[in-house]
Amino acid sequence: MRKVYKDPSSALAGLIQDGMTIMSGGFGLCGIPESLILAVRESGAKNLTVISNNAGVDGIGLGILLESRQIRKMISSYVGENKLFAQQFLSGELELEFNPQGTLAERIRAGGAGIPAFYTKTGVGTVIADGKEVREFGGEKYVMETGLVADIALVHAWMGDSEGNLIYRKTARNFNPMMATAGKITIAEVEHLVEPGSLDPDRIVTPGIYVQRLVQVHAEKHIEQRTTRKRGEMEVPAGAGEEV
Repeated sequence: MRKVYKDPSSALAGLIQDGMTIMSGGFGLCGIPESLILAVRESGAKNLTVISNNAGVDGIGLGILLESRQIRKMISSYVGENKLFAQQFLSGELELEFNPQGTLAERIRAGGAGIPAFYTKTGVGTVIADGKEVREFGGEKYVMETGLVADIALVHAWMGDSEGNLIYRKTARNFNPMMATAGKITIAEVEHLVEPGSLDPDRIVTPGIYVQRLVQVHAEKHIEQRTTRKRGEMEVPAGAGEEV
C-alpha cells in the first residue's frame, strides 16, 4: 500500500468533506500539522468539528480555519490565545465543547483504544458535568466521559518512514500520538522522511499500522509568545555585590 503523497493537498484528496470531524495534533503552536491544516483550508470543506487542545493563534494553525469560517464546533481544553476564537464563541457563531485538559487527552486515548466511555472525578459538581451521567464508586462521585474518534486525524511528526512509523520530538508528543490512534484515517506530515528500516525501533512511538497517508513537509517554527528585554539590560540577582 502506497502511503507517501507528493504534497498535503494530495494526501487529503478524496477524504475531506463538509461536516466531518477532524482531530488536529499539537500543543500551542508546537507540533501542529500546519501544512495539512492549510490543505484543509484550500479544500473549502465547511461545518467541520475539530478536536484539538487549542485553536492555534490568530493567523496560524487552526486560526486560519476560523478566519475562513470553516469550523462549526471545537472540542478543546484551552482557548486563551486566539481572539477570533473568543469572538466567534461569544457571538454564538462557534460551538464549543470544553474539556479539562487531562480529560480531553483521556477521551482521545480511549477512543483510540476502543473504549466507549470512562469515569473521572474531574469536573464533578461543575458545569463540565451538566447533562452527563454521574455515578458513585467507593463513596466518591465520578462523571462519565465518552471516548473520541475522528473521521480524519492530522498529526505532525519529526521523523517517519515510508511505512508510516513515526517519531515525535519533545512537546509534539502531547497529543499527536494518541490522535494517530483515534482517527478512522490518519494522515501524518513529517519533517524527515526515511526508508523502512532506518528508524531505531525503540524510538518509534506510532507504529505504521495506524497511519494511512503521509507527506514530507518543511516545518516553520513559530514562537507563540515572544518575551524580550532591551539590549544591554541585565537582571542582577538579589544580594549580588554585597560584601560577605
